[in-house]
Amino acid sequence: MNSRFAPLLALGALFVVVPLVLYLSGSGYAFRVATTIGVFAILTVSANFITGTTGLLSLGHAAFYGVGAYAAGLSATAFGWPFWITLPFAGLVTAFIGILLALPTMRLVSIHFAVATLGLGEIIHVTLLNWVDFTRGPMGIPAIPGIAVPGLFKASDVGNYFAVAIVLAIAVFAIHRLTHSYYGNALRALREDDQCAETMGLDIVRLKIEVFAVSCFFAGVAGALWSHTTGYISPNDFRFNESILILAMIVVGGLGSIPGAIVGATLLLALPEVLRPIGDYRMIVVGSVMFLSILFLPRGIFGEVSALDLVRRQFGAAWRRDGRVGWR
Repeated sequence: MNSRFAPLLALGALFVVVPLVLYLSGSGYAFRVATTIGVFAILTVSANFITGTTGLLSLGHAAFYGVGAYAAGLSATAFGWPFWITLPFAGLVTAFIGILLALPTMRLVSIHFAVATLGLGEIIHVTLLNWVDFTRGPMGIPAIPGIAVPGLFKASDVGNYFAVAIVLAIAVFAIHRLTHSYYGNALRALREDDQCAETMGLDIVRLKIEVFAVSCFFAGVAGALWSHTTGYISPNDFRFNESILILAMIVVGGLGSIPGAIVGATLLLALPEVLRPIGDYRMIVVGSVMFLSILFLPRGIFGEVSALDLVRRQFGAAWRRDGRVGWR
């Protein structure tokens, strides 16, 4: 198959094949599961940008996801803002808070950076849980309006799916362009040897801040989508366990691989739903799949090497057509 058609096939599957299959199933629950997978796919793609591509192990990604969810939920319920305003607002607020909190950690590396982000995540979670006057604490935020456009369509499971699918396509496109470029090469150099990259003239602190900002922005957007599609959020939705789940999705799918991040999110969320007939035993199966995939596929189901080969074939075709490769 010609790799040039891969993006078109992916878009066709996302906007035609999957919704058609879900519609024929006759279950609104199936659309809700697919919507949840879409939200977590955005999360894994954004987390993979900082953990897989740049090599910064972040253990607090779910907390920034929560910041976006609360930014959207509070602005929608307190000010009546529609979702097309709360969505970018949540992303920008999360990026700002992420940069503000992460600035002191930018010179940390390896496990030290991971522990620092774990601490940041816990700070955010405890704040959401205890700042009752602002966040309502453990009671959460109810009655968050759904995704709707007055005069065009009302909030529905189908509308939620397509809204999440559109944002997922935009997130994948943006992070794909950043990752598979000369900028992405600089990030991979930072991942392999930050001291060597700095010696070669790269501003590694600035690069880390930029990557963290982009990653937090899309985490905040995913949080806003979660708020509007579920209608209720609470601090329990954004605990450390969620950060570990996101990291597991990245590792199973393939570190540094955008397709791998999406595959990992789909597998670890869809498999428990498919195996519901076997009850609690399904988590044993899910755990076994995770263990075996890491044991026999240490680079992930769709690793970074495979993803890079696909992109290089696309760039090779572009080179033969017009003499240009990549983008600046």
